Amino acid sequence: MELSLTRPLCFFDLETTGVNVAKDRIVEISILKVFPNGNKEAKTWLVNPEMPIPPQTTAVHGITDEKVANEPIFKQLSKQVNDMIKGSDLAGFNSDRFDIPLLAEEMLRAGIDVDFKKQLTVDVQTIFHKMEKRNLSAAYSFYCGKNLENAHSAAADTTATYEVLKAQIEKYDELENDVVKLSAFSTRRKSIDFAGFILADDDGEPSFSFGKHKGKKVVDVLQREPGYFSWLLDADFPLYTKKVLTAIRLETLNTNS
Repeated sequence: MELSLTRPLCFFDLETTGVNVAKDRIVEISILKVFPNGNKEAKTWLVNPEMPIPPQTTAVHGITDEKVANEPIFKQLSKQVNDMIKGSDLAGFNSDRFDIPLLAEEMLRAGIDVDFKKQLTVDVQTIFHKMEKRNLSAAYSFYCGKNLENAHSAAADTTATYEVLKAQIEKYDELENDVVKLSAFSTRRKSIDFAGFILADDDGEPSFSFGKHKGKKVVDVLQREPGYFSWLLDADFPLYTKKVLTAIRLETLNTNS
């Protein structure tokens, strides 16, 4: 069985220095691009994160400072990565909550103005958790009947995620072989900024999910407290969150002018 696609679907996985979307960096990225005709293109890059890799993180993925010391930094790879995923939808394992937000941060730091909200995303982990509630190794064993060798290697995890999604579609009648419907099914919540600081409320309007303005519409808060916007831009929020807030602010100013 092959995926039913109307445009390419890029499965990707990141190995990183840690799990902080705003501060941590990519040390390895692997992309498996699946085309509507069934053809595939795969690429894996090691990346110099320009910061030390904590020992506890190396213990998970096996990538050391020495291994990436002479590798390109992400800014040098960003155009190749962007060219590979441009015009494609995105898929991964826990990608909506981690890989996509962190990749967006790296792209913005590199000066590439991405907007992943224009691409459909399929989070295979969400499908798995809704159906079986386990991790990738267990998912691979459960759905594909195989042991996942080299877990936490970006290339192995990417290929396993691709195989798991195909097996999920075959196993569950309620899952349609359609990226639009898979994206809708695998989306946990209506996050506007990926990191979850801005959510769509019941009216579909951007609202804050944190702090003293939790649950309030972003537009209303920014109109009443212009200084809050400046504080948000100076605070330690992801670059993509700041990009979204800036767009909302500019739209509000243009509407009121």
